[in-house]
Amino acid sequence: MAAPKKGRSASAQSKPWRSLALILIAIVALTGGMFASGNTTPRLGIDLAGGTSITLRAVPERGQESAINKTNMNTAVNIMERRVNGLGVSEAEVQTQGDDNIIVNIPKGTNSKQAREQVGTTAKLYFRPVIATELSAGAATASPSPSTSASPSGKATTGSGDKATSGDKATSGSASPSGTATQQGRAVTDALKADATPSGGATGSAKSSSTPKASGSPSPSGSAGNDATAKLQAQYAALDCSKESVRATAGKGALPTEPTVACGKNNAGVWQKYVLDKAAVDGTDVKKGQAVFDTQGAAGWIVQLDFTGSGGKKFADVTGKLAQNQSPQNQFAIVLDGEVVSDPQVTTAITGGNAQISGSFDQQSAQNLANMLSYGALPLTFKEDSVTTVTAALGGDQLHAGLIAGAIGLALVVVYLLVFYRGLSLIAIPSLLVSAVLAYVIMSLLGPAIGFALNLPAVCGAIVAIGITADSFIVFFERIRDEIREGRTLRPAVERAWPRARRTILVSDFVSFLAAAVLFIVTVGKVQGFAFTLGLTTLLDVVVVFLFTKPLMTILARRKFYANGHKLSGLDPKALGAKPPLRRTRRPARPVDTKEA
Repeated sequence: MAAPKKGRSASAQSKPWRSLALILIAIVALTGGMFASGNTTPRLGIDLAGGTSITLRAVPERGQESAINKTNMNTAVNIMERRVNGLGVSEAEVQTQGDDNIIVNIPKGTNSKQAREQVGTTAKLYFRPVIATELSAGAATASPSPSTSASPSGKATTGSGDKATSGDKATSGSASPSGTATQQGRAVTDALKADATPSGGATGSAKSSSTPKASGSPSPSGSAGNDATAKLQAQYAALDCSKESVRATAGKGALPTEPTVACGKNNAGVWQKYVLDKAAVDGTDVKKGQAVFDTQGAAGWIVQLDFTGSGGKKFADVTGKLAQNQSPQNQFAIVLDGEVVSDPQVTTAITGGNAQISGSFDQQSAQNLANMLSYGALPLTFKEDSVTTVTAALGGDQLHAGLIAGAIGLALVVVYLLVFYRGLSLIAIPSLLVSAVLAYVIMSLLGPAIGFALNLPAVCGAIVAIGITADSFIVFFERIRDEIREGRTLRPAVERAWPRARRTILVSDFVSFLAAAVLFIVTVGKVQGFAFTLGLTTLLDVVVVFLFTKPLMTILARRKFYANGHKLSGLDPKALGAKPPLRRTRRPARPVDTKEA
């Protein structure tokens, strides 16, 4: 039986080097990945890097005051978060505050103006057929011009449906880069019917019927006896979208079941006004919007739309009607927060639940429209109450103070280890350094991977983790000392102490990780940064203790400095009050029973 024991002992003694090699390879690989990706520092949150904080207050629609509830607020938070993430700002924070407020924190380095436009634009998204449209000048005419014309260069003159274009032509496949200029700047094509016959844009005059064919709603030029029509006509005549104060109220609060007026900017950056029919498709009917560069059809950047089952049917119905009309009544307006963000032209009925919007897009404008289409439907309207800018200088001061606090905490732990454990600190301090390196590298990689941003509470979590890691070393060292006090030599003391210390360390780290996990789940915002960092460093503590501290202790236990209990080793048997060494004693002979049976 002696040979197997020696074999197991030899095998156990070869494992420390394997464990050390494993963790060193992991460190090298992670560090190499960090430098290869170019992310050599952790991403900083708004409180450290600076940025913009926006406070939005929920405003219920008329007669729907009960809409401000926890469910709708959480839905709004999720949609806003996806909107900002669509801009590539995954470290932004969106959270509720109180019963009717939402706080949006956008870190520095992001186009805060663009983010404010998309986050603050919180009304519902609608697809409305266009009844009439014209450029908005200082003085609006009483009714839309009955005809339009366009020069060969593609610059539209004032009239119904004016929009400056760059030679876009509505086709069933994609927007042709050249050809006859249409009156509208963007074309809608059916993704499933690429071979459909194109319906050219209006190049001459295009009559606008007094009653739109897309629906039965009245146009501005309806009978004088129709009060609703007269009111709508008066609103359209008085609307001057070139004025910001007018645009701020145009179309706001209009019910989806009513025609309305609205403002929108064309491709040339000029505001124009619209008369829009009742909503035909709701924003909730859009499943996904995506900006794609079309290499096959040479259409450049396009926006692809996927509708839900019911949304696809609604969209097919309305586009089938619009395709029979002339400009501008063959268009539908995509209306968000009362503003027309796009007014594509329909050339054919779009069925199958998929569509493309092509035209004079660049990457940014296509992505903006795709984000609005994907995340535009909110259950509530929100008003921007306040916007606060956090300077990078303030964040830098906070980070500096946090780093000083961490350095002081680490220095105190090192002093404690040197005073009480002496030579054992040569094991504890490298373990702390390995844990710190792993935490730094992983947090740097998690920034671009999952959007992790290091904020001030997260720095606090890392500081707390120093104590947790040091506690694991102390548990192990004290178990070894207990074995030496019992009279055992160092090498067997290490192996006997490890199972008991391992159990205690795992239980302690499990409790810390469980607390961090619960805190991460039940909290929002910056507190989650603290919980995430605490949980991450707790897991790293287990890895370091098992793969670095224990193997290093096993290797150093073979050195005379530690094995002989040098006074500076921290394992001096006399200083620990050890008992005399344990010695094997002969088992007493079994008495012989001399009685006869």
